[in-house]
Amino acid sequence: MTRLRQSLGSIAFTSYLFLSVPFYSIAAFAAAPFSRFASYRIAVAWAASVLFWLKTLCRLDFKVEGREHLGGENCVVLLKHSSAWETIAQFVIFPRQTWVMKRELLWVPILGWVLLLFRPIAIDRKGGRAAVEEVLAQGRARLEQGYWVMIFPEGTRVAVGEQRRYGLSGALLAELSGRAVIPVAHNAGVFWPRRVWLKRPGTISLIIGPRIETRGRDARSVNSQVQEWIESRQKAFDPPA
Repeated sequence: MTRLRQSLGSIAFTSYLFLSVPFYSIAAFAAAPFSRFASYRIAVAWAASVLFWLKTLCRLDFKVEGREHLGGENCVVLLKHSSAWETIAQFVIFPRQTWVMKRELLWVPILGWVLLLFRPIAIDRKGGRAAVEEVLAQGRARLEQGYWVMIFPEGTRVAVGEQRRYGLSGALLAELSGRAVIPVAHNAGVFWPRRVWLKRPGTISLIIGPRIETRGRDARSVNSQVQEWIESRQKAFDPPA
């Protein structure tokens, strides 16, 4: 009975997730001529609604540690990517932000058009040095405009218990702009794995690490410190049941 309830709740939640995108997208487009921030607030409202229904229908909640580290100057945030959850929850948890993302997402009907409203840093993941230059140029501009720049350093979703090489672009951006880096770890992939529609009940833990200053430091050493912090926290999470 419990599994049936979870299955039905997951189906209902997935339906809401997809059906809500056009509705909120229309609202965001309608608000765009008046204020870019109005469109952003609508996106935050959408994310909050998704998290509400995730808790209500799938019994999957979340908790955040380390919010105190978000005070002060906007900076670069490097976070683990293991689920779709963090791409939604980051709207609610972090201040006004933009993201480094693969360019193909902008080609998705409706979703891609809305993403353009939020000035993302869209790159060709196979672009090599050219992609890094895009992150540095656009990222510095976004930081100067007051945005927090969100980056998945591994470049793609990684299964629980695994890790990929951490790209250097986030640490380089922080070094060149003189901004701090904030590392983030979470265990969302345990409850909402990639390409799995059934959500596991429980509470996702997200930990926001202390600011890592980059002035006078080499980007590679910063990147290594970020990777060590994130991966050590990932290992400390309880293993999947």
